[in-house]
Formats: sequence, structure tokens, C-alpha cells
Amino acid sequence: MTLFSLTNRVSRVLSASKVFIPHRRIQFHGGSHPQGNKEPKAIQKQESWLVKVVCTLFVYSQPLDDACLSYLNNNLTPLIEFEVVKWLKNPTFGLKFLELSRLNLNINHSFWTYNLLIRSFCCMGLYGSARLVFDYMKIDGHLPDSTLLGFMISSFGRAGEFGMVRKLLAEVQSDDVMVTIFAVNNLLNMMVKQNNLEEAVSLYKENLGLNFNPDTWTFNILIRGLCRVGKVDQAFEFFNDMRSFGCFPDIVTYNTIINGLCREYEVDRGHSLLNEIRLRDDCAPNVVTYTSVISGYCKLGKMEEASALFDEMMSSGTLPSVVTFNVLIDGFGKVGDMLSAKSLYEKMASFGCIPDVVTFTSLINGYCQIGDVNRSFQLWDAMKVKNVSPNVYTFAITINALCKENRLCEAFRFLRELQCRNIVPKPFIFNPVIDGFCKAGNLDEANRIVAEMEKKKCDPDKVTFTILIIGHCMKGRMLKAISIFDKMLSVGCPPDDVTVRSLISCLLKAGMPKEAYRISTITS
Repeated sequence: MTLFSLTNRVSRVLSASKVFIPHRRIQFHGGSHPQGNKEPKAIQKQESWLVKVVCTLFVYSQPLDDACLSYLNNNLTPLIEFEVVKWLKNPTFGLKFLELSRLNLNINHSFWTYNLLIRSFCCMGLYGSARLVFDYMKIDGHLPDSTLLGFMISSFGRAGEFGMVRKLLAEVQSDDVMVTIFAVNNLLNMMVKQNNLEEAVSLYKENLGLNFNPDTWTFNILIRGLCRVGKVDQAFEFFNDMRSFGCFPDIVTYNTIINGLCREYEVDRGHSLLNEIRLRDDCAPNVVTYTSVISGYCKLGKMEEASALFDEMMSSGTLPSVVTFNVLIDGFGKVGDMLSAKSLYEKMASFGCIPDVVTFTSLINGYCQIGDVNRSFQLWDAMKVKNVSPNVYTFAITINALCKENRLCEAFRFLRELQCRNIVPKPFIFNPVIDGFCKAGNLDEANRIVAEMEKKKCDPDKVTFTILIIGHCMKGRMLKAISIFDKMLSVGCPPDDVTVRSLISCLLKAGMPKEAYRISTITS
């Protein structure tokens, strides 16, 4: 094709090109320019015309003949080539043009072309293509700057492509490309959030001394991940290493490791760290610090220590939060001290803390545990007055308490109310009511409740099936019990030893040894 014939066609073809390319519905993403590089210059009017000509040729006239290639070789510049890739509005086309020009044209592509293609492919999730462009970039003598490198690390990390990230880091370190601490920390944070903790720790150790100096945020990320999975001793190793890198723990570091200790019931160690913070001039415990230790004491049932620390917190001028009150109320409720729990509940308003569903659920649970279910109903009324909606645990606690007192009709009423609310039901809410009706001999009602469960997309669990099997056995409905057992197996719910032994024992007593043998054979 001659250039003359091309110019006669271009006005017709360009209009078709503008319809064709967007029809593919692929957005061509650009990105902020890297630091230390100037933006590419704006092209001139005649160059803009040439960009459109080249795009049209590339899209509609493949393969290009020698005359066209010669013309492009003489007239294309890195700036025009960048504009061509951008104007194509499709990174796949852009990559094909890049590969064509690398093989057939004597063009030194600009940094901006690689930058644009890499960012576009990353935004589309085509990380293999982004990596390919990066390889071309290095072969052609360009190195990424810290901004583009950080973008690639972040994009690969979000997609869980940690193998690609590690390979990328190893390559750029051999090229003496600076990897910012922000990029590394961002990557470690994503790894921890995606439950790749061991890989995060390994990456941290691999990069020590290789142009990577950790900061406090680095240690906080790793300590948080380790504490979350209960590896508090390993978290302490990082905590103790901080100063050797010129880093000092801040309140986030202390709060994270104190919370980790208290979750592992090492509350005294957590309390010691709290006292350590109080001796520092650059750091002070806050409400999160105190609440973590108070919560730890409450879980151990050490309410005197929890109350003493609460008073100490108040004396230091640190005001409690709703969470602080909730852990104390829950703690007192579990040890049966409802006077103290109620007293704290009444103090909340004076500190500007509004009781929430956790507060009321903890109080309801406390009264139910001491057998005062009627008092818990007053709290249900208070929730309605304060417009606090109960959650699944509020219902479960109340229903379970009513069933223990054999108040099945009231429990069934709460079950009905639950089903009318926008709460996802769980089997542990239905099971006490089903068990109550089975023990009362009302198997038809128990079966109806199970049918309602299944309508609500709430599948019976192991406990549900065991209750029904034993209930039907006690009423002599052996065939129904066997049918429920078979259904249990068919839905992939494995029975435990209690279920199997109970069913076999009842079958033998009912004179059904063949069925008992079949059950025994299946479960063995």
C-alpha cells in the first residue's frame, strides 16, 4: 500500500476505527507519571495526523508491506509511538504494536509506553502480560522507577501473585532499583490479610540488608499477623528486634501485642507491658490498651483485677468506651454478679456511652445464667424503647434459657419473631426448641420446625439430626429414625459416636438386628 492511497483511505477508515475499538469494551488505563520523569510532550498537529494513520494501518492493514514499514521506520519517534499505543485504547493491541515495532522498526521506545501498558494490564488483571512488557522494558534498556515498581508490587500482591512479586523484587535488587519501604510494607500487609503470614515473614527476612530498612509500621504488620494466629512468642521476637533497626514501638505496637497476650490468657504479661508504657515519656496507654487487659481478666473470671484496672484507667484520665463497659458487664454476668453488671450499665450514660446490642445481650445472658429469665424480658423491652435491634445471639440465649425451663411455647414465640426479622438463622437457635418438643413427645411439631429451618436455607447440623434420631427412637418410630440417619449421611453430615451408639442400641432393643448391623457397617 502506498502512502498516497493510505491518505485517501484514512478519513473513511478512521470513522470505522472509532466504532470498532470501543466496541471491545476494554478500558485502557493510564496512570500517574513516575517521580523523576517528565510528562511526555504534547504532539504537534501533523504528528497527531500521523498517529491516526499508523493506528488505522495497524488495525486494518496487517501484515504491513515493506513500503509501509520503511515509511514508519523513517517517521515514527518514541513520542509518536507512545501516542499510537495510547490512541489504540486497547492494551492488547498496544502490546502487539510494541512487539511489531521492536522486531521490524528501529525505534527506541520511551519509558512512558512501557509504563502505560504495564499499568493497563495490571488494572485489567492480566499480570502475565504486564510481566511480559516489564521484561521487554528491561531488555530495551529501561529500568522502572520506585513509583512504577510500587504499583506493580501492589497490583500483584492484591491478586495474590506473591511468587511473581518475589521474583520481581529479586530482579530489581540486582539492578540497584530502589524499592520504597512503603511498597514493601503495603505488600507485607496484603500478605498478612490474605493469610500468607509465613510467606510474609520469609519475605521480610529475605530482604533484610538488601536496600530494605524496616520501620515501625513493618514490625506492626508482622506482629499483628503473628498475634492474630496465636504466635505471641514469635511476635515478641520481632518486638525485641525493633530497637536494633532504630525503630521504637508505638502505641499500636503495644496494643497489638497486649491484645495478643490477653487472647492467649497471658494477661499478667499484658498487664506488665501496660505498666511499661506508663513509664515511657513518648507513649501513653489509651482506652484500647486498658480495655484489652480488662477483657483478658474478665475472660479468666478475675473480676476484682478487672475492676481495679478499670478504676486505675479512670484515675489516669482515660475515659472508658462502650467496648470497655461491654467486656466488664459480660464478665460480671458470667460470674453471676448481676448487681455489678447492672451498676455498670446504669453508669454508661454518664460517660457518653450508649448501650448497644452487645450490652443488652450480655445482660440478658447474665440473668438467664442465674435463672432469672423474666428479668431478661425487661431488657428486651428496654431494647425496643431504645430502638436497639437484637442479633442472632440475643435470640439464641433467650430461647435456650426458656427451653431449659420447659417454657416451649414462649421459646417458640421468640423463634417465630426471629424468622420475621432480617437475621440469618443458625441451627443452634432451633436445636433447643426441637429438642424440647422431642423430649415432650411432640415429634410432629419438631419435624415442622425442621421443615421451616430448611425453607429458611438453614440446614440441620449434626446436633439437629441426633436430636431427631433419638427422639424418634424413644417414641418407637424406628423406620423414621433410620430415614433421618440416611438423610444425615446423604447431605454429608457425618454422625458422631453418640448418634451411632444410640441408634444401634435402640434398633437392637426394637428387634431390628439387620438394620443395626447395616448402620454399624456403614459407620465403621
